[in-house]
Order: sequence, then C-alpha cells, then structure tokens
Amino acid sequence: MADNGKGAAKPGATQQGGAAQAAAQTGAAAAGAQAGAQAGAQPQVKIKVLGQFIRDMSFENALAQGGIEPPKGQPDIQVQVSLDARKRETEHQFEVISKYRVESKGRDDGKTLFLIELEYAGLFHVEGVPQEQIHPFLLIECPRILFPFARRIISDLTRDGGFPSLNLDMIDFMALYRQELARQQQQKQEQGGSAPAN
Repeated sequence: MADNGKGAAKPGATQQGGAAQAAAQTGAAAAGAQAGAQAGAQPQVKIKVLGQFIRDMSFENALAQGGIEPPKGQPDIQVQVSLDARKRETEHQFEVISKYRVESKGRDDGKTLFLIELEYAGLFHVEGVPQEQIHPFLLIECPRILFPFARRIISDLTRDGGFPSLNLDMIDFMALYRQELARQQQQKQEQGGSAPAN
C-alpha cells in the first residue's frame, strides 16, 4: 500500500503546488474559524492569589485554665463557618475572609474544653467573571483555595494546646453559600410578613 501511495504522488510539481495551495486555504479557513470562535467565546476566568494571612485569631484553653479533668471519651466538636468578601480600591482585587469558630465540649458534662476563633483572609485578583456571578465566585471558589491553610492552622493550634490535632473535614462551600441565601430569603419573607399594613 505504501508503494502505491508513492506512485500516485509522483506526477510532479503541478500536484505538489495544488496540494500546497489547498493546505494554505485550509490553514486560512482554520485560522478564521478559530478567530471567530475566540471572538464569540466567554472571557477566560483568571484568578491569582496576591496574599493570604491570619486576620484575627484567639485560642482559649479552658481545660488548662479551669483545671477541668480531660474527658474519657471523644469530645463533641462544633464548627461554625461564615464568609465575607469586599472589593478593594484596586481594580479586579478582592479580599475574602473565612471565619471559623471551633468549640470542643465534653459529652458528659457539656463543659468547654477549648474554643478557637480564626479569621483567615486572602487577597485575590479576579478577572473574566460576569458581574452577576462575582459574589458566589468570591464566596465559593476563593474560600476553597484558603481552606487547606486555615485547616493547618487549626490543627497546629489544637496540637500545641495539648489536644489531639484536629483536622477539619472538607467544607462544601457551595452548600454553605446556598444555605446562607436561603436564610436571607426566609428572613426577608418574615420581615415582609410582619410589616404593618398601610
């Protein structure tokens, strides 16, 4: 089969020139199609972490301060997470804050063993996100990026406080965002229902 192919391609310069012209036309058409596709495509999302840091933090070791006996069984761990985002003066820059409140209590007596309050923030440069989508993007995607670092800080705090290292499970920030939207919607409905009629 290879020999037959070579024989068919031998007639010379005329066919070679035609092939080159066809290839050039095909390349031009492909380039035009690609340019058209790029023109009609959505802008590419760009996100860059400019910095991240502890904004505020406290660790209360109630077990050590109050002389409480260590619990025999596994304690109850309660984790609360809230999020905040704000626009900075520089264009396309935002500050996103993840707030964690972690409290450990004895299961038998309900006494607090330790309490952690951590605000961990990141500075982000974000481009290509439509204006109507920027709020969920900041409160879902950006906290996902920050979470491993906040989890490490909480793990180190509990270990250095004399407790077993606490490694938080991965948080579903999309579900957290939807819950907050539902809560706000319910609050608005309740306020609207209790408003006095004119």
